[in-house]
Amino acid sequence: MNKKELVEQVAEQSSLSKNKAEQAVNAFIQNTQDTLAKEDIVQLIGFGTFSVVDRAARKGRNPQTGQEIHIPACKLPQFKPGNKLREVVK
Repeated sequence: MNKKELVEQVAEQSSLSKNKAEQAVNAFIQNTQDTLAKEDIVQLIGFGTFSVVDRAARKGRNPQTGQEIHIPACKLPQFKPGNKLREVVK
């Protein structure tokens, strides 16, 4: 499912116009991004939790040359599914 299909599903299930449904989906995405940028957590009970994790610096290897390289530390978004979502996917 892509964003367009998600907007159509939200519009159909909530009796909103496609325009209003797209605004709602965009607002959710923007607010989630803003919250993660502040390194806060977005927790949706039953669905899952979006958070930011620190990834430590490490050494890597270029597979073409075999040269060892330094990979710097970074922060990454992470999603942990909730129990209801895990049960549905089983």
